[in-house]
Amino acid sequence: MAPKTTTPHVLSKAAARHIWIAAQRLDTPEPFGAGPEATQAAVEHLGYVQIDTINVIERCHHHILWTRIPAYRREDLARAQSVDKSVFEYWTHALSYVPTRDLRFYLGAMKRYRRQPRPWFASVKKADLGKVLTLVRSEGPLTIRDIEDDVLVEKDHPWASRKPSKRALQLAFYTGVLTVSARNGMVKTYELMERHFGWDAPPKPASEKERAAYLLDRALRAQGLVSLDSICYLDAGSKPAVRQAIEARVRRKELVPVVLAGEEKLLHWARPEVLATAGGAPSDTVHILSPFDPLMIQRKRTQLFFGYEHRFEAYVPKDKRRLGYFALPVLVGDEIVAAIDLKADRENGKLLIQQWTWFTDGRRDGLKTRIDEELHRFERFQLAR
Repeated sequence: MAPKTTTPHVLSKAAARHIWIAAQRLDTPEPFGAGPEATQAAVEHLGYVQIDTINVIERCHHHILWTRIPAYRREDLARAQSVDKSVFEYWTHALSYVPTRDLRFYLGAMKRYRRQPRPWFASVKKADLGKVLTLVRSEGPLTIRDIEDDVLVEKDHPWASRKPSKRALQLAFYTGVLTVSARNGMVKTYELMERHFGWDAPPKPASEKERAAYLLDRALRAQGLVSLDSICYLDAGSKPAVRQAIEARVRRKELVPVVLAGEEKLLHWARPEVLATAGGAPSDTVHILSPFDPLMIQRKRTQLFFGYEHRFEAYVPKDKRRLGYFALPVLVGDEIVAAIDLKADRENGKLLIQQWTWFTDGRRDGLKTRIDEELHRFERFQLAR
């Protein structure tokens, strides 16, 4: 049930797109500057940057940051995680890089894992958990590759490891005893959380009310125009507390209820100052987006705002794919004009176009030429060492 409101403000979908694109900082060419500080600023603004295992092109966490930081270098993220320690890894709707300044809002989830681990960790034996923690405490940071004395077991899932220590390390990570202090590709180095951050005392966990306010503020900052579903994406348990936070701000006139023209059943909210600046001509910037970009990951929201239904088909049988194995949406201004299935041929130093699907007339306004120019820049980023 949505919060009780006065008559909502009606917003065109074009204006809604402009608000979201601006909140994502995709309407300006270099919104966060350059260097390691830009990486920290981007993660802090977005709230999280998803991590994914597929590397047919560059992994999505690097891709998402490159989209907003033209001079982005992979080592900037490594520095933020391992040297500056301004970002850390944890679960949002998926495994993600999260600002360290927000860590206290995740301590409750770590405590819940300690109290009641998920079924995935039912096979972790107390001896295996004790073994990995003893190794980290005595020998320092380690990866699963450093553990060579495991008695191998049969896999119980395609994504599982035959080493029992791997799942034990994962459990210690989710409970907050260990953190990922460094990452090389998808190989994670684990360290004691307190030793990694050098705390004299750990931060105080956020209350439920504080966490609800945090989720709302994070969404308002990175989405501009929010719904209960977009704030609590894949986190239905947080909806009651977030709903109360929204109601309180509406009463204080800090938020305005909004509906999109033609979609009056779904209630959104925005800050009054955001609505005051909505509209105007869209940017003409070209972006080749990751399918895990914050603008794309909430598929229903993307379809509502852009009229574009993205299909992620890496796990779809080849004969049933429409866009390709790893199709990347192409955003030009406020329109998704194409999806391009790309593959990095690193051995031969090429970016291969597997399939190009247009959703508009590619001959208009020199569109193909502009996208080709961005593809060349994307290729340089893909192949940079």
